[in-house]
Amino acid sequence: MSIRHALMLAALLGVAPLVHAAEDAASAPAATTAAPMSEGEIKKIDTVAGKLTIKHGPLDNLGMEPMTMVFRVQDPAMLTQVHVGSKVHFVAEKVNGALTVTVLEAN
Repeated sequence: MSIRHALMLAALLGVAPLVHAAEDAASAPAATTAAPMSEGEIKKIDTVAGKLTIKHGPLDNLGMEPMTMVFRVQDPAMLTQVHVGSKVHFVAEKVNGALTVTVLEAN
């Protein structure tokens, strides 16, 4: 019996269905899709403001073309992982209206 049929039968009978976790996980859509990593180079580090200036390639998840821009960092510890000139892979997202680096990996 398929999961769909089991759920329909359970609904008709007014009982909670028992679904195997593996079947449930396999059929359920992903809750969130991770944003793709972008490439960039650190141009400036502002530890007081908690910001990085990054010359980057396309930010597909934000629909942005390659450019150099300033980002907030989600975690101030990120500022100590890089130096000016570091090549990085990162994820930038809009957090409370501000472009923010949420994941940062130095190459």
